[in-house]
Amino acid sequence: MHSTSLHSTPLHFTSEQRLDDGVLEREFTLGEIPGTLWTPESTAPVPLILMAHNNGLPKAQPRLVARGRYTAANGYAVATVDAAGCGDRPRSAAEEQARADIRRAFQTGEPVEHIDDIFESLVGPLVHKAVPDWRTTLDALLALPGIGGPVGYSGWMALGVHLAAIEPRIVAASFYAGGFVPRAQREEARQVTIPLLMLLQWDDEGNPRQRALDLFDAFGSKEKTLHANMGGHTGTPWFEGEDVNRFYGRHLKAVSGKP
Repeated sequence: MHSTSLHSTPLHFTSEQRLDDGVLEREFTLGEIPGTLWTPESTAPVPLILMAHNNGLPKAQPRLVARGRYTAANGYAVATVDAAGCGDRPRSAAEEQARADIRRAFQTGEPVEHIDDIFESLVGPLVHKAVPDWRTTLDALLALPGIGGPVGYSGWMALGVHLAAIEPRIVAASFYAGGFVPRAQREEARQVTIPLLMLLQWDDEGNPRQRALDLFDAFGSKEKTLHANMGGHTGTPWFEGEDVNRFYGRHLKAVSGKP
C-alpha cells in the first residue's frame, strides 16, 4: 500500500479490493482518522461525494457501505470516515452517558422534549468535533489523482448542514431527515444556499415529520427538493438511490463536464 502527503498529515491506504462492478474499495488512515474510499473505473478525474451516517454511527454500517458502493458504481469517488467521537473512535464520558440516557429514555417512554434535550447535549458537540476531521479528509482526497471535484455531500443532516454552511467546496447535498438536528444547525440552515435533496420517511417513529418539514422550509437554497415516502426509519425505498444519483448528475457531473 502507499501513502500521499498533504502538509504534515499523510494519507495511508491500508487495504484494497476490486469489487465485481469494477469499483475499487480502499481503507485508509489519515492521522487518527480511519476511512473508506470507493472509486469507479475511470480514465478521467471524477467528482467526490462525502458520505456520513447519522449521529456518529460507524463507517462500516452496512446500509452506508451499500450506498457508497452503489454511488461509486455510478461514476463518483465516495468517501466516508469515522470522525472524532464517531464509530469506534474514543468517546468522552459525557458522550457515553448521553447515549446511555437516550437508550433509557426511549425504553421508558419519556417525553419527546426531554429526549431532545439529551440529543442536543450529544449531537451538537459531536458535529463540531467531527467537522475538522471531515475538512482534513476533503483536503487530502482532493489531492489524490483521479479525484477532480466538484464535491457533494450525502447523509447525516446535522453534520451536512454545518459543512454546507462553512465549506465552499461542497456544491450540492442530499440529506436523510432521520436524525436529530441541533438548534444551532437549525438556525444555520438559512445560510445553506446550495442545491439540496432531502429524503424523509413519513412514519419515522423517532423523528417528528413536522420538525423535518420546518427545517426544509428554513434552508436558504433556491433549488431544494423534498422526497417523502411512507414507512419507518430504515424504510427508504430502493428507487431513491436512483433519484439521488440523478440529482448528483445535474450538479456534480454537469459541472465537471462528465457525462
